[in-house]
Amino acid sequence: MATLHVLSHSPFTDSRLSSCLRLLGSQDALLLCGDAVYALQAGSAQLQALELMPEAIALYALDEDVQARGLELPARLTLVDYPAFVALSCQYSKVNTWL
Repeated sequence: MATLHVLSHSPFTDSRLSSCLRLLGSQDALLLCGDAVYALQAGSAQLQALELMPEAIALYALDEDVQARGLELPARLTLVDYPAFVALSCQYSKVNTWL
């Protein structure tokens, strides 16, 4: 069952990102929003971990949050707006929000 995993907390304050990465399945996707987009900071261990994910796992980020933080984007990242976020939520069998 394909799952969309949604992270919104900073990857520098707790271990949610690393816990999520361990549980991702080959048909899953990861959506970063809010402070979770800080995982995209160039040279960070968090970005390196994201880049090591298998290519089959889609990586998304909410465009508004990336733009607000002025981050550079890794090549494999797909930016989404709120309507696309809703569409992704409907596309996957489950949505797991890491609260």
